Amino acid sequence: MRIRPVLAAALSAASAAVLLAVPAHAATLVPGTAAPAAAGHHRAAGQQVTTTLFEAIDALPVAEESREGYVRTAFRHWIDADRNGCNTRAEVLIAEAVSAPFVGAKCSLSGGVWVSPYDDVVLQDARALDVDHVVPLAEAWDSGASAWSAGERQAYANDLDEPRALIAVSAKSNRSKADKDVAEWLPPAEAYRCTYLTDWTVVKTRWGLSVDQVEAEALHRLAAACPDEPLTLTLAR
Repeated sequence: MRIRPVLAAALSAASAAVLLAVPAHAATLVPGTAAPAAAGHHRAAGQQVTTTLFEAIDALPVAEESREGYVRTAFRHWIDADRNGCNTRAEVLIAEAVSAPFVGAKCSLSGGVWVSPYDDVVLQDARALDVDHVVPLAEAWDSGASAWSAGERQAYANDLDEPRALIAVSAKSNRSKADKDVAEWLPPAEAYRCTYLTDWTVVKTRWGLSVDQVEAEALHRLAAACPDEPLTLTLAR
């Protein structure tokens, strides 16, 4: 299992390049891969998708959202999937530290340094960080996860196989975000926003989640200021 290094997500000048139009066509596939969530395309867990940011946004299905029946406990987390003594939260914190913490008994963490990409804040206490679901649990429920099995929701809530699904950030920025989508909240660190939009799109594509009309319009509008970079991801369902 691998989590993105924070510094690799980094805040490049290229992400400020302005593109004036979003192409409206289907994703390009390599042999043996699947299109992301496009209507009429077969999806299967484990299929690899090769596309671009704009094409992935175009391919997201648009549907009304409903939060009826949502409870956070519908998504079991944090689990210790590999039974190494560290749960998902700890795995992310360890992997994303820019200076490694000491891992003690029962995976207690001490020391270490982190950079919160959402607000570009340096933190030196694991307790000051939250591990954020890039697409919040409530948003996932609204967008299709309400129909999933308990096992699928658990897998979503603890997705260490996709480096863009979970991220260690300051508790302050995460709680400011809460369960808002990209039409309602963006990271305060403006240079990180293209990365955030890309990660949001990747997670929705990976898990076959929909977007509502306002969210779709926001993604197209905001992503127009980002590079149309190639994306490779593996479908989870």
